[in-house]
Amino acid sequence: MKKSLKIIIIFTLVSAFFAAAVFAFNAFVVFSAKDRVFEKADFAHIENADCILVLGAGVRNESPSPMLKDRLDCAIFLYESGKAPKIIMSGDHGTVDYDEVNVMKSYAVGKGVKSSDIFMDHAGFSSYDSIYRAKEIFGAQKIIIVSQKYHLYRAVYIAKSLGLDSSGAVSDARAYAGQRLREVREVFARNKDFFKCIFKPYPRFLGEKIPLEGSGDETNDK
Repeated sequence: MKKSLKIIIIFTLVSAFFAAAVFAFNAFVVFSAKDRVFEKADFAHIENADCILVLGAGVRNESPSPMLKDRLDCAIFLYESGKAPKIIMSGDHGTVDYDEVNVMKSYAVGKGVKSSDIFMDHAGFSSYDSIYRAKEIFGAQKIIIVSQKYHLYRAVYIAKSLGLDSSGAVSDARAYAGQRLREVREVFARNKDFFKCIFKPYPRFLGEKIPLEGSGDETNDK
């Protein structure tokens, strides 16, 4: 067998093994979490929790992106339905010029949510960091995570791996531009967080504890 043919065969086998592993880990994450992901018609089955965790999804001109707006509206609906007494807005506030969490809180306050019931996590730089910090900084034990369905499988899987009792509330309210690409990226993100949940590294930042029993205004920075 020619050397070049051997190389092609080895490359093909390695590629096939890698692809199979990627899709296997992806399927495992989805299967492990799917029974804790609830569509809006089934929100009545979501158990009451310590808090509702809203994961950031981008802001534009001091307004939430369409995906983030739908997450916020869903969280407000759950809060008003009495599913949890507090909301954690977790997102990227890594620079002065980019601030997801204050935009998220301002939107919810404008819809009638009490400011003191809204906690801001200024260091929610990833889904893993947001969920880790919900437990370690804010002391949550039972949470409702709000996001789009494709993202919730991973988020609920992370929460379960970190020892949190969690439910996922699907916030999809429309078709989103670029969703096909997000779905592809999510396959690799699930693989990344599958291994992250094995080793359980610290998030980028921790800090002093801010118990949910207090006032969310303690997290205000403006």
